[in-house]
Amino acid sequence: MERITASIITIGDELLIGQVIDTNSAWMSQELNKIGVWVHYRVAVGDVWNDIWNALEEAGKRSNIILITGGLGPTADDITKPLLCKYFDGKMIVDEQALQNIKTIFKKLNRPLIERNVKQAEVPDTCTVIQNKRGTAPGMWFEKYAKVFVSMPGVPHEMKGIMTDDVLPRLLQQFNMPYIGHRTLLTAGAGESFLAELIKDWEALLPSNIKLAYLPNYGLVRLRLTAIGENKNKVEKLLDNEFGKLKILTKEALVAEEDISLEKLIGRLLKERGKTVAAAESCTGGYIAHLLTSVPGSSAYFYGSVVSYDNSIKENLLNVPEAIIHEEGAVSEETVTYMIKGVLEIMKTDFAVAVSGIMGPDGGAQEKPVGTVWIAAGNIEKTEAQKFFFRFDRQRNIELTAMYALNLLRQFILKN
Repeated sequence: MERITASIITIGDELLIGQVIDTNSAWMSQELNKIGVWVHYRVAVGDVWNDIWNALEEAGKRSNIILITGGLGPTADDITKPLLCKYFDGKMIVDEQALQNIKTIFKKLNRPLIERNVKQAEVPDTCTVIQNKRGTAPGMWFEKYAKVFVSMPGVPHEMKGIMTDDVLPRLLQQFNMPYIGHRTLLTAGAGESFLAELIKDWEALLPSNIKLAYLPNYGLVRLRLTAIGENKNKVEKLLDNEFGKLKILTKEALVAEEDISLEKLIGRLLKERGKTVAAAESCTGGYIAHLLTSVPGSSAYFYGSVVSYDNSIKENLLNVPEAIIHEEGAVSEETVTYMIKGVLEIMKTDFAVAVSGIMGPDGGAQEKPVGTVWIAAGNIEKTEAQKFFFRFDRQRNIELTAMYALNLLRQFILKN
């Protein structure tokens, strides 16, 4: 079966200068992959006529499906619509349903409707209009040379509504999609190169329709198997067989047999056991609490965090003895051990995690350079602590500390 391919074009100067992060492409790629479409080309272009035109030409040569976001607003720099009108040899007309939608939205907002807003209801007569239930700019579906071009607003909430309600179902009707299957496992404590060496013989013997991807991120590595084929059952059976071999080979580093974040995994472990957790954070400044509370339902197991950034808070709130900080330092095994005891006493939780470190760029010394971190996890009966050295900038050191802390907490929960 022929692979159905897609290109994604995101439009806007704000994307190129980094003022806005392009989350649209990642989301669209994930959703297209679920229905069997292989995204093999993504490009961001500015609000420049020739650049957009050339991107359309290039994507049209490469792909069956071309998805475009951005440039549909009411201001002068939004040139996508007139460009598409010329590209597809059309003329601008007013879509009455889109106009009514705009009027309804402005009435609800109790705002005056000006001509600039009304013009958003204008579309090329060569397109099929896709109504925008979440905003004012309609989507547009074009077909040329047996290729499908879809233009959508750049606002993520609006784009997702158009994709989910209209574009994805229609693509499924129009194209005979192959089946794409995935298996992902999560590892910790082993680097990408170590894993590659560990599984190189197995990887070399993978069937031709299965691809392996290494996805490293903050001390963790995801290994993803992707297979494509006409028969779903055959693809799934093949994936299960190879995934079983991969799990055995990576068992020492294996954290989860699915694509899941550590914070979600910890939440699941705690919920299953009916247990609770708290945090005592120094160098991460509440980032661990942020990660844990980003999971819906985390109030069932996460009680809170003491951000003991200053040593006086470690001493007066978490009851870390002044002598310990004076003799061993704030970044020490003894300090994080006392931080565990202190936060358990305050929060009355079953488990706790604590961190103290030097994130940089200043503050290091010869015996404790920048990147030195002590992490502890514990309960009322015992505490386990580990020392780490991170070598990156301040932000990445904070994020790595949080990830390693969550993994140590995960290991402690499983053992206790």
